[in-house]
Amino acid sequence: MKEPDDQDTDGGRSRSDGKHSSRSDSKQAPEDTTDDLYTDEEESYLDDDFDLEDMGQSTSSFQEFLRMTSLSQEPPPEIKEEAEESIKKKISESFFYNYEELVSTPYVTPEAKIPLDFLTLQHSFGYDCKKRANLQLLDSSTLLYIAGNQLVLLNFRTKEQMYLQSSSGQGIGAIGVHPDKTYFIVAEKGSFPKIIIYEYPSLRPYRILRDGTEKAYAYVDFNSEGTLLASVGGHPDYTITIWNWKEEQPTLRTKAFSQDVFKVTFNPEDDEQLTTSGLGHIKFWEMAFTFTGLKLQGSLGRFGKTTTSDIEGYTELPDGKVLSGSEWGNLLLWEGSLIKVELCRTGMKSCHQGPINQIMLDEGEVITAGSDGCVRIWDFETIDTADIIDDTGLLEIEPINELQVDKNVNLFSMIKMNEIGNNFWLAQDASGAIWKLDLSFSNITQDPECLFSFHSGGIEGLAVSPLTYLMATTALDCSVRIYDFASKTPLVQMKFRQGGTSITWVPLTVSFSAAQLVIGFQDGVVRLLELYDPKGVTLFAGRKKILDAELHLKQVFKPHTAEVTALAYDRDGEILATGSKDQTVFFFEVEKDYKPIGYFNTPGPVCQLMWSPASHPESTLLTICENGYVLECQSPTIKDVDDHDVVSYEIQDMVLRCFHFSSIKSKILRLMEIERREKQKQLKEKEKEARRKRLAEEREEFGEEGLLEEEEEEEEEEEEEPLPEIFIPPTPSPILCGFYSGPGKFWVSLGNYDSGFLYHCQFPPFVTGINFQKQEDEPFDYRLLEDTEDNPIQTFSFSSNQTMMFCGMRNGAIRVYVLNEGDTSLTSLRDYWHFNVHDNNYGCVKSIATSFDDQYLVTAGADGNIFVFNVYSQFIAEKIAKAKVPSPRFGIESEPIPEDIEDPKAYSIENARRKREYDKLMKEVEEIKTMKREQIKSLRNEFWKLLAMNKELPVHMQFQRKDFNIDATIHAEINKKTILKIQEVENELAWEKQKYELGLKKLQNRFHDPLESDTVVVYAIQSDHQIASYRLVKPSKYSKLKRQSQWERRASKLERFEKEGPTRKESQKDTGGTVSLQEESIIEKGKKFRPRTLSEIMVGNQVEKTRKLLQKAEQAQLKILQRKKEWDELYKSKPDDDYEDPKDVQAIREAQTFMGDFNLKTASDYKIPEHMRINAAKKEEELGHLDTMAHGKKRYMNKCILSLRDLKLAVIEEIQCLVQELKNIQSSIPTSKHLPIPQIPQIYPEEVPERRFQYDEETLLRFKRKQKKRQDEVTDSKQAGAGSTGSGGLGFLKLSSGKEGDLTTRDSLSRSSKASALTTELPKSSEFEKAEPSDVELEIMKRDEVKHLYMQQYLCNRIKELTVTFDAELHLLRHRKLKLDTQMKLSDLHHVTLFQEMLLLKNFEKQENILQERVNSLDKEEQDMQWKINETLKEMEEKKNEITRLQEQEKALYAGFQSALGENHKFANFLMKVLKKKIKRAKKKEVEGDADEDEESEESSEEESSLESDEDASGSEDDVFDDSICPNNCDPNLFELALQLREKRLDIEEALVEEKKIVDNLKKEYDTCSKKVKVVATNLNAAEEALEAYQREKQQRLNELLVVIPLKLHQIEYVVFGEVPTDLSGALVFSNHSLGRLQERIIQLQEENAQQQKLNRECRERRKMLIREKREMAKTIHKMEETVRDLMISKFGRVIDLEALQTLSVNTTLEELKIKKLRKELANAKELRMWEEKIAQLRWELMMKTKEHTRKLHQMNDLCIEKKKLDSRLNTLQNQQGNAFQGPRKADTVARQKITELVQTQADKILALKEEIALLRKKGGLILPPITSTQENEMKSVDA
Repeated sequence: MKEPDDQDTDGGRSRSDGKHSSRSDSKQAPEDTTDDLYTDEEESYLDDDFDLEDMGQSTSSFQEFLRMTSLSQEPPPEIKEEAEESIKKKISESFFYNYEELVSTPYVTPEAKIPLDFLTLQHSFGYDCKKRANLQLLDSSTLLYIAGNQLVLLNFRTKEQMYLQSSSGQGIGAIGVHPDKTYFIVAEKGSFPKIIIYEYPSLRPYRILRDGTEKAYAYVDFNSEGTLLASVGGHPDYTITIWNWKEEQPTLRTKAFSQDVFKVTFNPEDDEQLTTSGLGHIKFWEMAFTFTGLKLQGSLGRFGKTTTSDIEGYTELPDGKVLSGSEWGNLLLWEGSLIKVELCRTGMKSCHQGPINQIMLDEGEVITAGSDGCVRIWDFETIDTADIIDDTGLLEIEPINELQVDKNVNLFSMIKMNEIGNNFWLAQDASGAIWKLDLSFSNITQDPECLFSFHSGGIEGLAVSPLTYLMATTALDCSVRIYDFASKTPLVQMKFRQGGTSITWVPLTVSFSAAQLVIGFQDGVVRLLELYDPKGVTLFAGRKKILDAELHLKQVFKPHTAEVTALAYDRDGEILATGSKDQTVFFFEVEKDYKPIGYFNTPGPVCQLMWSPASHPESTLLTICENGYVLECQSPTIKDVDDHDVVSYEIQDMVLRCFHFSSIKSKILRLMEIERREKQKQLKEKEKEARRKRLAEEREEFGEEGLLEEEEEEEEEEEEEPLPEIFIPPTPSPILCGFYSGPGKFWVSLGNYDSGFLYHCQFPPFVTGINFQKQEDEPFDYRLLEDTEDNPIQTFSFSSNQTMMFCGMRNGAIRVYVLNEGDTSLTSLRDYWHFNVHDNNYGCVKSIATSFDDQYLVTAGADGNIFVFNVYSQFIAEKIAKAKVPSPRFGIESEPIPEDIEDPKAYSIENARRKREYDKLMKEVEEIKTMKREQIKSLRNEFWKLLAMNKELPVHMQFQRKDFNIDATIHAEINKKTILKIQEVENELAWEKQKYELGLKKLQNRFHDPLESDTVVVYAIQSDHQIASYRLVKPSKYSKLKRQSQWERRASKLERFEKEGPTRKESQKDTGGTVSLQEESIIEKGKKFRPRTLSEIMVGNQVEKTRKLLQKAEQAQLKILQRKKEWDELYKSKPDDDYEDPKDVQAIREAQTFMGDFNLKTASDYKIPEHMRINAAKKEEELGHLDTMAHGKKRYMNKCILSLRDLKLAVIEEIQCLVQELKNIQSSIPTSKHLPIPQIPQIYPEEVPERRFQYDEETLLRFKRKQKKRQDEVTDSKQAGAGSTGSGGLGFLKLSSGKEGDLTTRDSLSRSSKASALTTELPKSSEFEKAEPSDVELEIMKRDEVKHLYMQQYLCNRIKELTVTFDAELHLLRHRKLKLDTQMKLSDLHHVTLFQEMLLLKNFEKQENILQERVNSLDKEEQDMQWKINETLKEMEEKKNEITRLQEQEKALYAGFQSALGENHKFANFLMKVLKKKIKRAKKKEVEGDADEDEESEESSEEESSLESDEDASGSEDDVFDDSICPNNCDPNLFELALQLREKRLDIEEALVEEKKIVDNLKKEYDTCSKKVKVVATNLNAAEEALEAYQREKQQRLNELLVVIPLKLHQIEYVVFGEVPTDLSGALVFSNHSLGRLQERIIQLQEENAQQQKLNRECRERRKMLIREKREMAKTIHKMEETVRDLMISKFGRVIDLEALQTLSVNTTLEELKIKKLRKELANAKELRMWEEKIAQLRWELMMKTKEHTRKLHQMNDLCIEKKKLDSRLNTLQNQQGNAFQGPRKADTVARQKITELVQTQADKILALKEEIALLRKKGGLILPPITSTQENEMKSVDA
């Protein structure tokens, strides 16, 4: 592996602190490198009064600010104090870090003898193609990309690689390159990762940036000049940081977003603007100066109506707009934080099929790269000036050029190659490639060239050749690749339809040349591939390129239905076992072209298969399942059975031994905790034993017996914490991998909870019929693995001699354990070598393998990377530079390629076998069914013969049909089956039935349901006249539509304020008043519940008296103010000389607008009045009104026609009844006197169209017969025609009795009943024999005949009358309908005109709405500004009044003090100086935010400085007197009053200053608003003019529409020479009504003119009279003023101010001081009483303490007496025992010394007690705590 050159420069030898090198560490750098690291510079700080406004005046201010703040940046917390004290220093430009000390190195256990360079990276075959911006260009031939924990520098011309290792060892997050290509960035991952900036081409670390994010960086980017660096972090903080990278200092930092951020970039035109994009967002940043300094302010892009999208690619345009992509492939143009327009291709097609991953701006063109593999070039000007044209928000554009790179290409990022004269780009393909693209789009443009090809995504399988340095890999990208890792060369790849999931190299026992591979795929297919060198194959014509190796598909079979996860050959190479996620293991016989042997089912998905090694006595297969099951079976017996006879491949007699893993981790942890506690107890016991020995030695030395016991009591045993509980995870931990350790024994590694250990397991004895699910087994041994709690071993591999175990970890690391030879129990599993290689987050090691000679180690990870390492060996053999590709077999080129299984739904081997058996069984069943049918057919023929023979017999001998029924249940069963079959048929036809029902429903909804009434034609009875109703549909959408007009101006804010503002303010005041009143009422209630004291009563009376006086003065003052206000209002209401009555102005305006102004709309200066302006909404309303009116009239006419039809039906019914009566009457009179019977009118089908859908069974039968007749074609055409007319006339109208077809009504029934009554009265002559009638009978017969003749004539006349009356009604209604038809035609013409106008207005509507909205917004803005000006003026007026009031208060203060001094006061000048003295007082500020706080602090500082200057100016005066002491002989009350009034004066002056400041601010605001109002008014006028011009243009377009108006000749008055001209283009169509109005208006104006002249004369006379009255009133007022003046002089002696006299009241200041004095006296009296009570209490306590001390003295005296007795007794005993011992003893001397000290201590105590007693006897004595000597404490301990 090539590492960066370790050049020994000054910077290279400089300070470094290894992994944790940091300039912010508190450790000092070595002395010899300090001068190189830092260079002294001058101090640079920001001034306190730094002007932020000046900073924002120039674009270069930000760079200056960075240079100024780079040295004054706040340091990290750990060196903050040191940095504040030291001088600010800058990093030397020649300083470099040491790469060797920064880079992460492998970890080796301390006691291990494994070298650090045990594995050396030789080559990387992978590429993380799905990582964002993982392709950078350093120079014309060097690429830069991330591969796991390595940064790869690839020379794409020579294919050489260089590597830089991650410093954190936890991966690399992002990379970037400086614009000058002199530096590149490596932003890492880990805990608070670093950003390392390397210099190129020296590859030395130049700068390190720290603490920019918590876990990982997502993107980095330089600004256009390369002076700033932007970085954005990933989860969880998503922090964006702006770095001054050369000084290693963060300039700005903030949180970018709450979700993943993909990208951050500077605006190339403005370094103060940035853009970030990511998951569902895009954000626009700006560096802004605030009161707290420079900050990043972000504006989140709002998608509005556009669907929220993830933003992958974007670019900043020069004018500040941003062009971004979207998930659906369209371009979004952002302006501000809103989408200005969405760009798509013609026909609403998206710009790219899928997300747009990158957008670049190059040489005035916009380049986009998408996931569809296309690069498209767009015109910059078209995009920059794009704008929406309709409501869709889309704009259609077309690319200038486009390039389709290739199929299945996903372009993720692109970088431009800086080659002069060429336009070459390098592209990162997320499908696993690096492309070189030529975007010149000329005649010599080169095709896209694939420079490198890699796996896309994680590597699923890896296999190494057992004979040479070849490696095969497969992945889910559907490819199989072969590499020569010795020569670092990819050889060949082969693509399939499905992704590969497992791979193994066929052993040498099967293929001696190691030329075959077996690959398992996602769809369960297993393919056998053969690798060969094509150079040894016979060349054919047309073969262009010969590769170094080729793959040949030799065999394909599908044993599984899910992905194949494991492949394994047995140790003899005779059997291939395949495992899958479909929970099956399949065996194949290798020698017989992989003939299937059989399979067995597993209790879970298979993850690994392993055959027992040759050292085992039997060949067994270890099957590891993911869900915790491990199975073992012996090699299956190969039976020579014909394949045709096999029903299923399942091996029924397979003997399986099962181990169901049960978690023991909690037990292990419990045992480890117990051992730890035992060790702690042993350590404690040892410490106790040592302590006991030490204490025993001390006891022997000093003779202190109590020391040991005391120590033992203090060291009580602490309560032990409970041991960890036994825990079994609810979800079993998955088994990741395993291997055999011996017969029936194996090691496994588990994930999730059970990770951290290797478990040694043993299969239990085989039991027949055991349920694997209920089985639970525990390992019998385990091995602890360090640092694998969350990082389990994912895969294993051993060296050929089993002395090295290579482990692939979940976090992408490699771990190598060194084992003893033959150590299958892993007792030597301690020392290991660990190194992070793949990505730590998603780079789990999928496969790890060594070469056949253990010289190389190969790893493949889920991050798509493949690394090849050289394995350290003491005997370094000469390695072969290139692997040998197997030679081709003889005849391989002519071998037919087997048919591949490409359909993922194809049958597996077992399913195909079962399908064959099923088909075979079905065939046999069909044959049996056919035989049964033949038998039933023969029996049925015999039965029919028997029936025929039965019929030939005589009748009395024949059997009945029921006699043939042998069993009635058979018929019932047949009927039941028939019903079931009918139901089945109905169910089968249900879909068809529903389909046709839906079709019929759709037709009804489309044609019938919208129809309100169909055409009804009513025919006259005696003529050919007819009348037809309108075919009326339901009202159109325009009649229902009523949308709001967009152009109407809404009420402004000022108008709303005028309507709602005063009431709102009053309501607020009322609510505020009620709140205060409620609080006062609560306080009052609180006071009522306690009794009032005498002092409160006195104070209350004084306050009430003062309040009444003040209230009286205030009432007088309010009265005066009210009178002044009334006068002011009266004077304000006085009109000006040029005043005009608003009513007159309004009347004039109305007259000008509405009265008689008929300007032609075609005139060029025609101005459309406001009320006559029309838009699409109004036109739609007009169109809807027209439709509604026409629909109403048509519906009314249809109603009349239907009533006429009903009348005809009633007439026909009545005529039918009358004809029947007439027939009955004519049967009683002679035939000669019969009148012709009138014909009954006919009902035509057109008159009752609703009956077309009414039918009955008879109608259906008739229709059936008619169809039959047509089919037979027996009758001739005339008969067929007659039949058809007959049946078509009333055939379908004939109704069954009792239905709606009964046309009889109540009237007809009543008439028929009457007629029947008449007929029933006729005698029935046929009942008797004929006889000669008598005379009476003849007379009766004559009378009856006369009566019948009359009835006959009456009935005929009645029928004629009904017919004539109906025809007359029809004629009248027909005449009305003809008139309505004329109106409807005119309405239709008008409808066409309105519709054309509406379409035209809709075209104008959008722009008109924009203009109107602008007018409305400007009008609203003007009204708001005017309202603001009015409010400002009002507030200014209030503040001026407040200033006047304060000034009056100040004058009143001085006047009151002067009156209190009186005249000729001795100390008047002194007290006035005290009053007027200017004093500096602390400002009372309220904190109202940071900005307000800063403003107030600045203002206060200015005021304080002014006050100080004033004080200094008047310093000479202040030195003369001292205002803190009242002079002698001066009244103290006046002095106090002067001080109090001075405080009030200062308050008033401060309030005046504040009010003046507010007034100045209001003036500034007023001036600003006035300027804005003028600008807005100008813009409003321009907008209104533009709107007016647009309205005029719209009117001109409307005038161009053709309008059809039918006129009669008498309506045309445009006559030339008495004739109507042929060209009427110059004529004007004018309504007669309008013309009459104009003529009437002339007369009205003449009358109005005379009336106004008369009114003018009257007003002049009225004015003269008012002037005369005004003069008289002035004289009267003057006389009254003279009278008042004389009265004042006579009464007061001078003219006085009556208002001041009325408002005269008491001196409020004096009264307040009196009340304050009274309250103070009462409070002092109360406090005196309280202190007296406290003194009495303390005296009582003192007496009790004295008694207690006396008692203690007595007790002490008793003790002293007792001590004296004991001393005398002791002396006696010593004298008696002293003779027995010669010489003094050491113990006696010590005892005597202690007793002497005790006596001295007690004597001191006695003296102290006596002094304390004497002190207590004195008043106010201070009691100190007793003094305890050290000797006394020691004695106490000894006594204890």
